[in-house]
Amino acid sequence: MTHLTRESLWSLEDYAQHRPAFRTRAIAHKRLRTVHIGPNVTLLFEDETTIRYQIQEMLRVERTFEAAGIQDELDAYNPLIPDGGNLKATMLIEYPDETERKLRLQMLKGVERRTWVRVDGHDKVYAVADEDLARENEVKTSSVHFLRFELTEAMRRDLKAGNALAVGVDHPEYTHVVGEVAPETQASLAADLN
Repeated sequence: MTHLTRESLWSLEDYAQHRPAFRTRAIAHKRLRTVHIGPNVTLLFEDETTIRYQIQEMLRVERTFEAAGIQDELDAYNPLIPDGGNLKATMLIEYPDETERKLRLQMLKGVERRTWVRVDGHDKVYAVADEDLARENEVKTSSVHFLRFELTEAMRRDLKAGNALAVGVDHPEYTHVVGEVAPETQASLAADLN
């Protein structure tokens, strides 16, 4: 997969023109690549489109047009684009009540490393989490994590051939499984792979 460059992004003026249509397309695309694992964990599987949207929105909101600022956004977000041998996801741990969220994030330390994907016929692949910086301390985990799932060549081949994809979390305080992601989601994720 290619990474985004300054030249591949729209300027702020151009983005203002393209934004309504691109935003509609990007939101639908993100919905297609979203998997809810139980009531409180969501994985948004990232790709070039989701990251392009994130960067363009950040530049828009922050009104960034200087080369250095644009490059900072590219450097922060490009690592979240799959490289053809893996799936990458943003993990969101969601508890609407602030008091409950604080307690659960203490109880769920390490949950990001107990999150997995499994191509039918193969073993689970546990996430490599937060390679950019630590999002967990001695007291609690974060409500947002960045995950990478490295797949073997056989797993990639079988996923692209249509073997079912399961996703789950097997943390002692949170155990949920999606036995088979929706076919349209699986097809979108398979497109990330070589």
